[in-house]
Amino acid sequence: MKNRVDSIFKEALELHSKLTELVPVITEAASVMIDCIKNGGKIMFAGNGGSAADSQHLAAELVGRFMKDRIPLAGMALTTNTSIITAVANDYSFDDIFSRQVLGLGKQGDIFFGISTSGNSPNILKAIESARSAGIITIGLTGNGGGKMAQAVDYLIDVPYKGKSARIQEVHILIGHILCELIEDAVLSV
Repeated sequence: MKNRVDSIFKEALELHSKLTELVPVITEAASVMIDCIKNGGKIMFAGNGGSAADSQHLAAELVGRFMKDRIPLAGMALTTNTSIITAVANDYSFDDIFSRQVLGLGKQGDIFFGISTSGNSPNILKAIESARSAGIITIGLTGNGGGKMAQAVDYLIDVPYKGKSARIQEVHILIGHILCELIEDAVLSV
C-alpha cells in the first residue's frame, strides 16, 4: 500500500511540475473574470459529478469569502437547483440542463465557466454554445488536451495531463483557488 501511495504522490508531483505553463492563460482568465465582476456581471459555473462539486465550491468562494472579508461577489453554480435540473432533463434533455439556465439567467458580459475533465461533456458543450450566442464569455477548465471544448470556448485552461480524472480534478481545484485569490485581491485593491 505504501508503494501505491508513493506512486500517486509521484504522479501528482510530476503533473504539478508542468503547471507553470498555464500561468498566461490563468492570468488572462482571471483578468476577464475580474472585469466581469467589476462591471456588475456574474460568473456561472457548471460541471458534472466531481466537477459539479467544484462548481459549487468556486461559486461559494466568490459569494462567501475566500481568504479575506469582503463584499459578496456574483458567482453561481448551475448544478444546485434540482427542480430546474430535473424539469429540464425531463421536459427537454439532460444535455439542456445548463444551456437553459445560461440563457435564462445570464446576460451579455457575464461568464459561463464550464468544467469537464475530458472537455467532451455534451451538456457543458451545449451551455458553451448557448452562452456564446448570447454574448456571454466562456471559460473552459479541462484536461486531456481539451477535447471538443478546446475549439468551443473563448478561454481554455487545459491541465497538461492525459490520464486519470482524479489528477486533473485535483489540479482543477488548485486553479479555481488561484482564480478566486486573484479576483479577491483585485476587488479589495479598488
